Amino acid sequence: MVKLIHTLADHGDDVNCCAFSFSLLATCSLDKTIRLYSLRDFTELPHSPLKFHTYAVHCCCFSPSGLILASCSTDGTTVLWNTENGQMLAVMEQPSGSPVRVCQFSPDSTCLASGAADGTVVLWNAQSYKLHRCGSVKDGSLAACAFSPNGSFFVTGSSCGDLTVWDDKMRCLHNEKAHDLGITCCDFSSQPVSDGEQGLQFFRLASCGQDCQVKIWIVSSTHILARSTEHQLKQFTEDWSEEDVSTWLCAQDLKDLVGIFKMNNIDGKELLNLTKESLADDLKIESLGLRSKVLRKIEDLRTKVKSLSSGIPDEFICPITRELMKDPVIASDGYSYEKEAMENWISKKKRTSPMTNLVLPSAVLTPNRTLKMAINRWLETHQK
Repeated sequence: MVKLIHTLADHGDDVNCCAFSFSLLATCSLDKTIRLYSLRDFTELPHSPLKFHTYAVHCCCFSPSGLILASCSTDGTTVLWNTENGQMLAVMEQPSGSPVRVCQFSPDSTCLASGAADGTVVLWNAQSYKLHRCGSVKDGSLAACAFSPNGSFFVTGSSCGDLTVWDDKMRCLHNEKAHDLGITCCDFSSQPVSDGEQGLQFFRLASCGQDCQVKIWIVSSTHILARSTEHQLKQFTEDWSEEDVSTWLCAQDLKDLVGIFKMNNIDGKELLNLTKESLADDLKIESLGLRSKVLRKIEDLRTKVKSLSSGIPDEFICPITRELMKDPVIASDGYSYEKEAMENWISKKKRTSPMTNLVLPSAVLTPNRTLKMAINRWLETHQK
């Protein structure tokens, strides 16, 4: 049975998003406002509408406790509100100034992710309201975001159809073309799926797109988190069991090959050593297109293993580019950045810190020679 119980018509333009807490309903609109309603009788709260944004509000979401509401807008800001009195707690400006399309709290309320039209994604500290980390996708604007139920990683979806998995340090754990057209939404199931034999825990993720498809993915937090160190990385690849390989095949939309791989006892080490000849001669995969797809997936895996096994220290990574620094400089916020990236940041954006989002006391950049020497020593050791 479906029965309409109430209609709300307070907004003056298109309503872009709605969200529930345990006691409230929040809505946001092209009319630049956010409105709050009581679930008891759907009356609007006395301190509603919430007004600050100067352009359309695209998304709103409650913290798990329901005490804080986040809203994001074309004006390039994400705002945190106290839902009990409507007080504005913080205004967090997207470092690039780009329109913010989506925002989402972590399950423990400690972090808030915001994704923008230029592909930048920022992880904010929801207690201090300061920027924690930032990254970006290569193409498209960000349109979807979801945290895993245990909060150890989160996923973003772009208008180009890319699905990206990030950890809490904004390291890209996985990226692939999930939909031919743009991704419109993604979400995790709150209930994990356990593998009875291996004792592993998986999460189901659904993504939907403009290609008229909904795709269901399985994500192993154990394997994703295992990429953080070189020792654990070995567990993630060469030490995969045959069941782990089967799980990987299913995640790559190659479940029809599970039987063939099991029959040939393909474990993680064997997987990384497969070639076009062995796929054709040993595994008897007749389809050239299917062999090519498998090889591409394996090559992607080899590339991730090679890059992650280098174990680049986090302090050698520029917070803006998320790449190894070549010419590090110290900014007036005390953090080190790649010189060219920071110069572009200061010249094109508001003069705020990429790490703290506070105004920089000075635009002076000082060469960090000590860090540059450390990076060069590390490169000499790891490029032999």
